[in-house]
Amino acid sequence: MPQVVVTLAEGRTPQQIRALIHEVHTAVLRTVDTRPEYIRVVVQEVPRTHWATGDVTLDDMDAARAAEELR
Repeated sequence: MPQVVVTLAEGRTPQQIRALIHEVHTAVLRTVDTRPEYIRVVVQEVPRTHWATGDVTLDDMDAARAAEELR
């Protein structure tokens, strides 16, 4: 029973998340010998304040990008 967990930063629309689930499900179905009803796809959304790269949160990156656009 395949289970795929996708972790994303918050901010996608429900439609985007639904499309992602569909595409992941389709890829697993196409590549793994299993039945469709056995495939599990879990999408975890993480607040942008809780995700950091190089000690800079995504929220900080967003703020820096917005400030740069104002210049």
